[in-house]
Amino acid sequence: MTTIVIYHNPECGTSRNTLALIRNSGVEPHVVEYLKTPPARALLIEMMGCAGLTPRQLLREKGTPYAELGLGDELLSDRALIDAMMEHPILINRPLVVTPLGVKLCRPSEAVLDILPDAQRGAFTKEDGEKVIDPSGRRVL
Repeated sequence: MTTIVIYHNPECGTSRNTLALIRNSGVEPHVVEYLKTPPARALLIEMMGCAGLTPRQLLREKGTPYAELGLGDELLSDRALIDAMMEHPILINRPLVVTPLGVKLCRPSEAVLDILPDAQRGAFTKEDGEKVIDPSGRRVL
């Protein structure tokens, strides 16, 4: 059985679409609502490394205390940015998905298709009406 973990925010459309794409591959992932249960610091650092992301690349600006905390300062260290994410999990961009094929920040949501081990099982349309997968399970380009 394939184990997939999604660090999810149910209030985020991109996160909901990503979760739906995972389920469309026939897998029920382990869903971690990261605002309620943030990843431990070591796990966050490990996921960033596996995804090839720097702390700044994982940092979310919109709808967060990013500006108030002065996180746009390019002189801030990676440690300081990670400290901010640990104190304010809303600063962690989402959704982060972990599969046997890798770790990825899935923005846009269809980026998850690159790391899903199983094919899509049918058509999929995003919440905004954009068709992503055709009825045969193939990606719409």
